[in-house]
Amino acid sequence: MSAFTSAEVSYLGEQRLGRLATVDAAGVPHVVPVGFRYNDELDTIDIGGHNLSKTKKFRDAGATGKAAFVVDDVLPPWKARGVEVRGRAEVFSKGGGDIVEGFSDELIRIFPERIVGWGLDSSAYKANSRSVG
Repeated sequence: MSAFTSAEVSYLGEQRLGRLATVDAAGVPHVVPVGFRYNDELDTIDIGGHNLSKTKKFRDAGATGKAAFVVDDVLPPWKARGVEVRGRAEVFSKGGGDIVEGFSDELIRIFPERIVGWGLDSSAYKANSRSVG
């Protein structure tokens, strides 16, 4: 059973770009746009990119083991919707090329511990927040 609702899984499958937040050892935050996929086999968010192993996000995720990720948009006239995932982050040397052809081999994988959804299973103004795992 997935930690994500079926509406959240469907929404994640429609999106291509999200934002990844990491912190370094000193607690300094860093937020960047990233390519991703929902990994239905592991029920995780897999993040890839070009030259990923040389980036601050990759180093931060590997060093702290923490990350947050959000995908959101607004449909006319004003229907906000999105998914936020907070959780344990791990870095891997293989698998990034499976996300998008041309991405480097490395990837960041987020194992959800808290999920917040809005505008998908509920009103855009009423978040669906829950702890998982």
